[in-house]
Amino acid sequence: MSPESYPSPLRFALVSPPVRHTRIPRYVFGPKPKRRTEFGLLLFGSLLVVALYVIASLGQKSKIPDNIGPFLGIVLGLALVAHMANRWLVPNANAVILPLVALLNGIGYVVIARWSPKDARQQAAWIAFGVLLYVVTLLVVRHSRDLDRYRYVLLLMAGILLVSPLFFSPIYGARLWVHVGGLEFQPIEVSKILLCIFFASYFAENKEMLSIPTAQIGNRLYLDPRPLLPILVAWGAAMAIIGLEDDVGFAALIFVLFIGLLWVTTGRVGYLMLGLVLFGVGAFVAAHFFGQVNLRVEQWLNPWPAPGAGDSQLAQAQFSLGSGGVGGTGLGVDHFAGYIFGLTSDMVFAAIGTEMGLVGCAAVVVAFILLVGAGFRVAQAARSDFSRLAAAGLTLILGFQAFFIMAGVTRILPFTGITLPFVAYGGSSLLANYILVALLLRISDEGAEAQLEMLAAGAAGAPGERPMVPAS
Repeated sequence: MSPESYPSPLRFALVSPPVRHTRIPRYVFGPKPKRRTEFGLLLFGSLLVVALYVIASLGQKSKIPDNIGPFLGIVLGLALVAHMANRWLVPNANAVILPLVALLNGIGYVVIARWSPKDARQQAAWIAFGVLLYVVTLLVVRHSRDLDRYRYVLLLMAGILLVSPLFFSPIYGARLWVHVGGLEFQPIEVSKILLCIFFASYFAENKEMLSIPTAQIGNRLYLDPRPLLPILVAWGAAMAIIGLEDDVGFAALIFVLFIGLLWVTTGRVGYLMLGLVLFGVGAFVAAHFFGQVNLRVEQWLNPWPAPGAGDSQLAQAQFSLGSGGVGGTGLGVDHFAGYIFGLTSDMVFAAIGTEMGLVGCAAVVVAFILLVGAGFRVAQAARSDFSRLAAAGLTLILGFQAFFIMAGVTRILPFTGITLPFVAYGGSSLLANYILVALLLRISDEGAEAQLEMLAAGAAGAPGERPMVPAS
């Protein structure tokens, strides 16, 4: 009986040559499409920023800016540098995070350039330096586990940075600045990242002891509080130092970071309840014994100044936002917002709401929501407990810092005065946040790398089997 007379399935099995085990190209599962997506989003965001820059100039001066060509070249050049660094150093990282950062950075620069050209020139230099620092961070931190190894060194560095402003004179009632010649810097912007890495490393190592009851009292098992004591001491010292520096915003940010990571590590609601109790006690004590906290609460409850007391920053912001309405007064058209103190730094969200209206504010809020969602997606796909907690903590820093300042400007919460990430004027915040994003993308690349290896191994199958390639 010849093979041609066999039934067709059996004939195929006997006659067809064996399929050899072949390696499936890595780009089948993502790196090349991801990078194309990132480049397209960066190009779209850059063109949108240039369009906003032209509209602001037309509204303010009724002409297209003379430097539109160099401006377009610089915007596209910086985006291309960051994109090429991603292609080289983190080819599998999330493709949405960097375009969102570039868009927020560009919107902030347009607003700063519209109200303060001098600050805009300095901000442009900080943006270029931030992109450079972003690339350097990716070059230096090749593996996230390297950060896990030096957690106590990083904690020591965070402590030194936290304490250093106490030796310098306060600015606007807060000791946050270090003055070196004509250069001013906020060390706490870097220390928040170092504290996040330390918390993530400690929680990852003590995850089981913090979440599984091991201490027996009578016939019942309870959580052993001893592993929590060292981290409570470190957190309490950081909060005490920040309290001495009279900074409300960063104290709340570090508190949320600590409780958030503790809850992500253990999944126990009891820690959230403990956090709420600690927050209530801390808020009560701060409101009664810290003058700046008491002043912030009073201004939040009643921002309208008494007759002859001068203008209130929050009251001006409320009038400015009200004049913007839904569609805004138009970029380069409004003049009232220019009287708000700290317009391009603390109150940049009010500047956006005035000339871009509710639509512009909503666009910024949605961009931050997408950024936070992408960050938590990175944490979900991380390859280790430390990477997962570090990504979650870095995302919490970005999300809550943006929430605190936007809620403060709109009087949902007391005004804290911290900067809106990537949007507000300020070099120290911008540089620290570029480092933060670089670390987040490093973790994203490692998680995607592990997933690609698993998919490739499963798709290739055993020798002699046909590889399974997902349908496009």
